[in-house]
Amino acid sequence: MEHHSERAHDPLVEETERERRASAAARLFDIRRVIGGLFVVYGVIVGLVGLFDSAADLEKAQGVRINLWAGLGMFAFGLLMLAWQWIRPAEPPTEEEARKA
Repeated sequence: MEHHSERAHDPLVEETERERRASAAARLFDIRRVIGGLFVVYGVIVGLVGLFDSAADLEKAQGVRINLWAGLGMFAFGLLMLAWQWIRPAEPPTEEEARKA
């Protein structure tokens, strides 16, 4: 009785596994995710600061809660970037593109 501890080499399974790893890496390093996440976090922070502006801060800004509006804008932009990344995920390069690089 022979025991083979090696896995059977199925080219189709290996190719599918390689494509899955390339796709996961492409999504992980998608710059839209990083930019969107940072803008959402910074938007929340700046927006919260804007909610609690002092009277002196409001006077400097001529009565406009500029931090609140800037925070809301940053938050909205971050959500747009995250939605874009979710709607149109990054595609891994084809084998031909990978060979050229």
